[in-house]
Amino acid sequence: MGFHTFDVERADRLERPGVRYRWVSAEEVIGGLAPAGDDAVADLGSGTGFYTDDVAPHVGTVYGIDVQAEMHDLYREKGVPENVELIASDVGDLPFDDDDLDGAFSTMTFHEFATPASIDELVRVLRPDARLAIFDWTADGDGDDGPPVDERYAASDAVEMLEAGGFAVESASTRTETFAVVARAP
Repeated sequence: MGFHTFDVERADRLERPGVRYRWVSAEEVIGGLAPAGDDAVADLGSGTGFYTDDVAPHVGTVYGIDVQAEMHDLYREKGVPENVELIASDVGDLPFDDDDLDGAFSTMTFHEFATPASIDELVRVLRPDARLAIFDWTADGDGDDGPPVDERYAASDAVEMLEAGGFAVESASTRTETFAVVARAP
């Protein structure tokens, strides 16, 4: 797989509801995460905060995690909700204590961080039974949208990686160009 990051020069494309919600709706993300009002959750690969903004009203704190600090600069220009904290970090090396997070979600970024080390790191920082909701471009898609097909994973690949890390997968589905996986931390 090619582990590229989204081109910051094209970040304006991340703020198009008509396109973004076509592939993953806010309701899917919130439903997969099933947050409680005071939860602390992480948006893995938050970019300009498009989905972070959708989750923020439903939790106590959202940590917007992105390896590209430039994405956070763009998010700040747009306006960051009070309960969102931006952290420049790789998913494989998160700045949290063990069992710190009540949940995590990823929208269209799993292909950028999908490694055993990242899965192990998520196991470490998520409290037992915490939800992890992943939505990404599927390798089963035609590649007309999103990254090249050879840089994607299928839902079955994500399930295999998560189960190998100890997660209990609750649901997995493949749609036209995307997949959705919801799992619980060990």
